[in-house]
Amino acid sequence: MTSLETLLKEGTKVLEQHKIQEARLDAWLLLEYVTGMNRAFYFAHSADGMDEEKADRYRELIRKRAAHVPLQHITHQAYFMGFEFYVNQNVLVPRQDTETLVEKALEVMKGKKTPRILDMCTGSGCILLSLLALTGDAYGVGADVSPLALQVADKNAVSLEVSDRAVFVESNLFSSAFFQQNTGKDMPQYDILISNPPYIRSAEIENLMEEVRDHDPRLALDGHEDGLYFYRKIVSEGRAFLKENGWMLFEIGYDQGEAVKSLMRENGFFDVQIVKDLTGLDRVVLGRR
Repeated sequence: MTSLETLLKEGTKVLEQHKIQEARLDAWLLLEYVTGMNRAFYFAHSADGMDEEKADRYRELIRKRAAHVPLQHITHQAYFMGFEFYVNQNVLVPRQDTETLVEKALEVMKGKKTPRILDMCTGSGCILLSLLALTGDAYGVGADVSPLALQVADKNAVSLEVSDRAVFVESNLFSSAFFQQNTGKDMPQYDILISNPPYIRSAEIENLMEEVRDHDPRLALDGHEDGLYFYRKIVSEGRAFLKENGWMLFEIGYDQGEAVKSLMRENGFFDVQIVKDLTGLDRVVLGRR
């Protein structure tokens, strides 16, 4: 039997050889995932032998991570705003940078009773579902062009116990019947329209780290030639879905703040602001209709 300590060293070495950032941390997280133990247990029992079936499973997962499969795709676990989300290859892995967007949305929603939220390009649902879980009385719609992404969002709504306040809609932006007046229903209007749309310039995708380039869905990355395609569409078409004084909020690339700010002002938004993330980079643009 191979000891826990030996396995952890073996896993770390393999990941280091394949130039995985934070190799030791990822090796540990995979060991924790396979065994269910915490660090206190490991330090007390590091010399203990590990069941061979679990050891083989651990080595298999290490091989996947060494091939630059994202850790979160292997464990199907990602953490965002203090909540655990299920993720797979059909959605972007929630990132800490995006928490700035959610925190700003919480600020502008403060004091609103039963706010209505529209999350365009919802993916895993992490933005919308975090807002619902943190407010308690909000209602939200998450829209995405990918039915496979919406399956993930549905699963997360159930696990966060907010499925009674969340509706997910398959739609290429505002094209589906759900958003059109010709359905015989009034066009729904929202207090908040929030989005983390695809914003990577097409030509830059091949330069991204392997975990993103080869494993995140291309649909969720590609913002077309200049990276601004989805901002133009959402700003111009989405304002009709906002109540008067309703807020539109975007996550942006670090160099897109002024361009998105100008788009919003050109389309009649006011109080337009650029917000920086914890690293000091432009991360969010928001404004009121």
